[in-house]
Amino acid sequence: MKKGWLVLCSAFLIMLSACGSTPAAKGQSGSAEKIEELEVHFIDVGQGDATLVKCGGQAMLIDAGENDKGVLVQNYLRKQGVKALDYLIVTHPDSDHCGGADVIITKYDIGTVIMPNYSKDTASYRDVVRALDYKHYQVTEPKVGDYYRLGDAGFTIIAPNKDDYGDEANNYSVGILLEHGDKKFVFTGDAEEEAEKDMIDSGMDLSADVLKAGHHGSRTASTDDFVAMVHPEYAVISCGEDNEYGHPHAATLNTFRGLGIKVFRTDEQGSLIALSDGSTITWNASPSDTWKAGEPVGTGSGKKAEQGMKEITYILNTKTKKFHRLSCDSLPTENRNDSTQSREEIIAQGYAPCGRCNP
Repeated sequence: MKKGWLVLCSAFLIMLSACGSTPAAKGQSGSAEKIEELEVHFIDVGQGDATLVKCGGQAMLIDAGENDKGVLVQNYLRKQGVKALDYLIVTHPDSDHCGGADVIITKYDIGTVIMPNYSKDTASYRDVVRALDYKHYQVTEPKVGDYYRLGDAGFTIIAPNKDDYGDEANNYSVGILLEHGDKKFVFTGDAEEEAEKDMIDSGMDLSADVLKAGHHGSRTASTDDFVAMVHPEYAVISCGEDNEYGHPHAATLNTFRGLGIKVFRTDEQGSLIALSDGSTITWNASPSDTWKAGEPVGTGSGKKAEQGMKEITYILNTKTKKFHRLSCDSLPTENRNDSTQSREEIIAQGYAPCGRCNP
């Protein structure tokens, strides 16, 4: 009788093990399913932005560089086997982000086009609008909290958090939090301090492994509080070699270096690729170790430097209290005041530098 009982118990345990019902069996087989690889391509478009994201046969493009970079981005997508786009995000209407988008819109079938409710009366932006009309594409306005699937990945809209940022185009930038398994990426376009603060104040979890540095590494973005909130392991700076804006700025690099963040830069390393399996991220290059700012180290000293400063003319916006370079594409048509004062003198009067031209 005792022997028969033992035989029955053994048979029952074998049956449970075969069905994977015991904790030991579950642990051996693994409870997590393997997910499809995520590819994030930070495309080198010089002084501008363009990022291709691929996962599970789906693809998304975030920005498309300047006007003369549309074909370059198109060719890059073709080489990556992209035949259609599930999403195109044009973060804001500045030409170094939207300039090449008309080519992409014309050449590709696109599922969803996401753009902020902010326009600019520029040739670059008008070309984008004409391309959208030509393809009969409707624009989806970004709403904070909205979630979209991309294969085994997904992204949440995190910006813009306000409808009115005045004439500061950068702050209307569409921001997203891209998630793939345990790994996260944050993209904020050219969002500056005010928009970054609004993202912080939204109460959303902004922590991520990779931060696409806002505004090409400008000092007007990647504020200490925002970077601390994201707390990334890596930062990617997209900017052109020897660009006229001095990107990336020393202040931004100092913030990243002080927090032990590993930095990648398109001006030094070309196009960069991050691959995620949901638990680890690998790169096609090692982090940059130069920590070299795009700004000149100094502007000279003495009488010659003082005379040079006096020759500079800035354009003041007396309403927004911003000042601009003469070459800026965001010059005010009203409330304008031309100045030959130095940068320091203008700031002392309560003006702040334009985030677009960084005077």
